[in-house]
Amino acid sequence: MEVYKQKKEGFTTALIKINKKYNTISILRMLAIVLFLVSIYYYIKTSDIFFVVLAVFLFAVFVTLMRIHSKLLFQKQVNQALVDINENEESYLQRNKIPFENGEEFNDFHHPYAYDLDIFGEHSLFQNLNRTATYIGKKTLANQLLTILPNDEIARNHKAVKELSQKVDWRQEFLAFAKISNDKQSNYETLLKWSIFKSTPFSKVSIFISYFSPFLFLGVLVAYLVTSNIIFATVLSYLFVFNLIILGRFMKRIQVEIANSSAIDKTIHQYSLLLKKIEQESFQSEKLIDLQQKLLFKKENASVHLKQLAGLFSKMDSISNFVTAIVFNGTFLFNLHVLKSLIQWKKDHAHALEDWLEVIGEFEMLNSLANLSFNNPEFTFPTLNTNFEIDFSNLSHPLLNEKTRIGNDVTFHPESFMILTGSNMSGKSTFLRSLGINMVLTGVGAPVCASQANVHPLPVLVSMRLSDSLSDSESYFFAEIKRLKQIMDELENRPAFVLLDEILRGTNSDDKRNGTIEVVKKVIGKKAIGAIATHDIEVCLTTNDYPNILTNKCFEVEIINNDLHFDYKLRDGICKNRSATFLMKKMGVI
Repeated sequence: MEVYKQKKEGFTTALIKINKKYNTISILRMLAIVLFLVSIYYYIKTSDIFFVVLAVFLFAVFVTLMRIHSKLLFQKQVNQALVDINENEESYLQRNKIPFENGEEFNDFHHPYAYDLDIFGEHSLFQNLNRTATYIGKKTLANQLLTILPNDEIARNHKAVKELSQKVDWRQEFLAFAKISNDKQSNYETLLKWSIFKSTPFSKVSIFISYFSPFLFLGVLVAYLVTSNIIFATVLSYLFVFNLIILGRFMKRIQVEIANSSAIDKTIHQYSLLLKKIEQESFQSEKLIDLQQKLLFKKENASVHLKQLAGLFSKMDSISNFVTAIVFNGTFLFNLHVLKSLIQWKKDHAHALEDWLEVIGEFEMLNSLANLSFNNPEFTFPTLNTNFEIDFSNLSHPLLNEKTRIGNDVTFHPESFMILTGSNMSGKSTFLRSLGINMVLTGVGAPVCASQANVHPLPVLVSMRLSDSLSDSESYFFAEIKRLKQIMDELENRPAFVLLDEILRGTNSDDKRNGTIEVVKKVIGKKAIGAIATHDIEVCLTTNDYPNILTNKCFEVEIINNDLHFDYKLRDGICKNRSATFLMKKMGVI
């Protein structure tokens, strides 16, 4: 936390200095343009050549100040973003708020674990991890949290995340550049739609006219300036109108090409800055180097190509200004040449565009995981195996307060499936979620909330927190049966890590007990690893029939000084104590 506090103070000081320079340049810029106009006025009044020279000088000063002003504006935006980044991290670590997008738009109620494990939404895993600012970054992180990677890719992510976790300055600058892009889904999708839209190339006649007519206009203009012959002036007016007619014939194509792309040049320019940031950094891990190499295209960096595209869209925007469009196109068919360049750029680069943007998304996703690692140095990167061994030491939920969370040691071999008992509030559901979340983190290549971990990454299948689906006219019970069917179908294809919390609540006790026992038998018959929480002691007796596969674990509650005491420590065996009757008597219910 101290790191973020110091950085925030440093960037705040720098921002104050930049604001002073920015305001000074603004005043000088205004003064330059006023003096320029005054010089023009005195030249008209006196015809003194000195005022012409002064006007030219002042205009040059104004242009220079404009460039300085633009650079200062960019520095101002970046430093403000850096102040916000460090302020957000400080506030987050103090547990005042979670100032990050929660990704609820990615929630999938039919996914095997997304809803049950609170992957998306308020106070979700996504919201706690999310350090993305572009749409592709947010989408990449969301997709990654819904997918378990193969072991070799997890190992590559481990090295990349470890390396990036130490590049705090680089990560924050990358995020700052992304934040000032004000990127959104519509910008990203508009750009991709443009890249795959089939543009008809110019005909040879069109290309000839696009060059011949402006050259002819320029030649006639020179002739008029030299001779002052009125005939040349008349020809110029006809050529001006002719050029506008030519542009009119292409206007529909121009509008189709730039449809819905208003101000997209700014987004593309920011994409190019993000790519340049990646291209210029020195990386050691294999994955980061591979991503970096994807940005080398036709012996030139992707950032250069994107900067060219941003410039073309910016030039095309000039057509929205009526006066500028008339002057530039009536003389040189300006937008026609820009259109031709856009079509050529698309032909040469469009097939690589999505890959470049995916690199940005990958880096934002990895930066988010690296930030988790940096903020939690006590977390560990699991050792990976392919022997269906899953062991955690001091396992806990990564989103709980580190000062109060209770860790537990858990091993899923030689017994591979746990029957978990305990009274309400004893910690069963939190423990199951801790297992699930840490398996998900393992599967994406992130550190886990444990002191040690040896894990065979497996698909995660969960039935813990379903809801009545009113839109599908389904009861809770039927939704749960469908989820169990989904789990069984998945287990037909491959082993998985299964978590079940008090299943079949919507039926009578005998039916629930018998159904739960049969589910446990079928799950372990399909080589699943995992745990089921239950209140039914008879379910626990199933371990007698499968002693090499099933094991009983529990969370106990103690009554101390006429009050319930939960220690949230995992124990061997079946829960013996009961809290419901005691609690109801204490509160006067019975």
